[in-house]
Amino acid sequence: MAKQLHVEVVAVEQKVWSGEAEMVVARTTEGELGVLPGHAPLLGQLKEPSQVRVKLAGGEQLTWDVTGGFLSISKSGVTVLAEEASRATAPAAAAH
Repeated sequence: MAKQLHVEVVAVEQKVWSGEAEMVVARTTEGELGVLPGHAPLLGQLKEPSQVRVKLAGGEQLTWDVTGGFLSISKSGVTVLAEEASRATAPAAAAH
């Protein structure tokens, strides 16, 4: 089995989702960031509004619309701490 990331998506008042994933993609104020297992530790401010995408084994993708907050990457995994997070109804358009 390929290496996995432990991912937690947390809004101010509740844990939204927790599980294992192959990759996390988030847009910070410095640009879009893809996180794979073994990524260097990092703390980034989430761009608002934006989306966080969690890619699961088998190709499934979970997407949340987020407002404010931070992306924390550590040896133990990835935590998205957002002011607000709700499941996205449509995928984000490519913004380049």
